[in-house]
Amino acid sequence: MPKNLRLRDLTKVFGTLVAVSHVDLDVQEGEFVCFLGPSGCGKTTILRMITGFETPTSGEIMYDGKVINDLVPQKRDFGIVFQSYALFPNMTVLENIAFGLKMRRMPRDKITARVDEILNLIGLKDWRNNYPAQLSGGQQQRVALGRALAPNPSVLLLDEPLSALDAKIRVRLRAVIKRLQQELGITMVYVTHDQEEALAIADRVVVMEEGVFKQVGPPIEIYKNPQSGFVADFVGISNFFEGQHQDGIVRLKDTQFVVPQAQSLSDDAVILSIRPEKIDVLDPGKPGKDLQSSNIMNGKIEVVTFLGAVVRILVSSANGEVIVDMVEKDFEQRQLNRGDEVDMYFPPDAFVVYPLE
Repeated sequence: MPKNLRLRDLTKVFGTLVAVSHVDLDVQEGEFVCFLGPSGCGKTTILRMITGFETPTSGEIMYDGKVINDLVPQKRDFGIVFQSYALFPNMTVLENIAFGLKMRRMPRDKITARVDEILNLIGLKDWRNNYPAQLSGGQQQRVALGRALAPNPSVLLLDEPLSALDAKIRVRLRAVIKRLQQELGITMVYVTHDQEEALAIADRVVVMEEGVFKQVGPPIEIYKNPQSGFVADFVGISNFFEGQHQDGIVRLKDTQFVVPQAQSLSDDAVILSIRPEKIDVLDPGKPGKDLQSSNIMNGKIEVVTFLGAVVRILVSSANGEVIVDMVEKDFEQRQLNRGDEVDMYFPPDAFVVYPLE
C-alpha cells in the first residue's frame, strides 16, 4: 500500500484570524507538491501543521492511513528544510549531516556509509571537512538538504528553502532538489511564494489565497487554465479586460471581442484574461488572412523591456494598457520602437473568461 499524506477539512485559527480554512488534499507517495501563494496566505501554517509544530484547530492530518494530529514531530519520520540553514557552526559538513543519524544511535560504519552517499548526492564530497562559514549560501543549503535526507525520511518538507539565495543559485539549486526527488522517489511538500519556482519543479501546485485553496493541479494546467482571476494574476502575467457578454461577444469600451468560451456564461458582465505571449503584434491596417477582424485592437508602444529571449512591450490603447511578449528574434526583425503604432490581435480561443464577482 502506498504511503499517502492526506489533509481532511484542515483548519487553523489564531485568535480571530483564520489562517487555514477547511482545506482538503491528497499527496501521493513519491509526489512533489508545491504550496504557492502570497505572504500570509496560510501555506507555511499548513507545513507547520504537517510537521507537528502547529496543532490543527480542527480537521485531520493522515499519513499511511493513520491520523497523526497528536504525534510529536520526532515521531513523524518527516525531514524538514527551513529557509534559514540552521547548521551547527562548530561542526563540519560531515558532522552536520551525521548529526541526526547519531541521535538515532545508528552504528558508526553505517553512519559513515550514509554520509558518503549523501555527500555524493548533493555534490559536496570535497567539502566534507569544511565548516559552514567556509561555504557559500548555496552550499550551506545543500548541506541542510543533505542533513534532512540522511535519515531517509518518508516525506521531505521544505519551507521556502531558496528565498535567501541569489537568482542564479536558486535556479541551479531547484534543479538539484528536483533531481534528488526524482532519483530518490521521495514525497516532497514545498512552500514558496515564487511562482516560477513552483511551476518549474512541482508535479502539482496548490495555489492559496487567504487560507483557502484557489486551484490545485499540474503546473501547465494552472498556467494555461487558471480558474479565477486571482490565479491568472498571481501565476505569471495576464492582461484583464472587463466587458459585457452576449451570445459569445464581449463588448469593451472601444472594442468587441469574439470569445466562444463566454457562451457558457449568462449574458452579463465578465472578466477576460489573456497571457502576453498569446497576443500577436500586426502592422497597422494589415490584418492578415484568416483572422477574426473584430479581435484586432490598435495601440501605441509606450515601453520596451528586453528580457533576454523575450521582449516585453507595453501598449496603450483605448481599452487600457496591454502587455505583449514577443520572441526577441521576431521583435528585432520588426524593428519596433517606443512610440510606434501597432495593431494587436487577440485570438478568440486564447481568452480565459470569468464572471464578474
